[in-house]
Amino acid sequence: MFKKVLIAEDHEIRNLGVIKTLEELCVTEFEFVSYCDAALKKIKTAISEDTPYDLLITDLEFDEDFVEQSITCGQELIEEVRKVQPNIKIIAFSIEKKTQLIDELFNELGINGYVSKGRDDAKELKNTIKRVFADEIVIPQDILNSIRNNTIEVTDYDINLLDSLSKGWRQHEICAFFKQEGLQPSSRSAIEKRLNDLREYLNAKNNIEMIAICKDMGIL
Repeated sequence: MFKKVLIAEDHEIRNLGVIKTLEELCVTEFEFVSYCDAALKKIKTAISEDTPYDLLITDLEFDEDFVEQSITCGQELIEEVRKVQPNIKIIAFSIEKKTQLIDELFNELGINGYVSKGRDDAKELKNTIKRVFADEIVIPQDILNSIRNNTIEVTDYDINLLDSLSKGWRQHEICAFFKQEGLQPSSRSAIEKRLNDLREYLNAKNNIEMIAICKDMGIL
């Protein structure tokens, strides 16, 4: 089992569940930090002292307060940690549900596991730590299904279209804006067809639901 673990989490009440999980796994050396900058500093110090951490468990969202930070989120922390200690095992432990972001964490930043905070998260975290220790890549099934289903290519054109729609613009206003900005196709019929395609792909009943789904997925 992991010998030395660092946890980056700014909510103390959530740390209690993590502590219990680590104790059940007989991990005796672990530390908590509330800021991403402090986490990176500890990892660098441990490397310099030849006592590196085996595992980093990090949240993705950190509340802002009076302490100024250069690294403000878990995604940035993971990116910086990978630069100084590429082989450290990393588990993201978060309420984040945006499949596009989670997919990037695995494919671009090489995290080893993801655990969604919520009901039974202590059990899931314990299981994930054990599997990551065994060199498995652990993606929750619901998130894996969402990632696999997101096969449509969402282009810059689509993002402009969805963003305009999220602002409450009507199709004729979007048409006029696209023509003004040189975005093609800009005809009303082409815009309407693309919106129909996107709604069908996202299984959205209407444009309002489609925008909500896109925000959940991290497209907007």
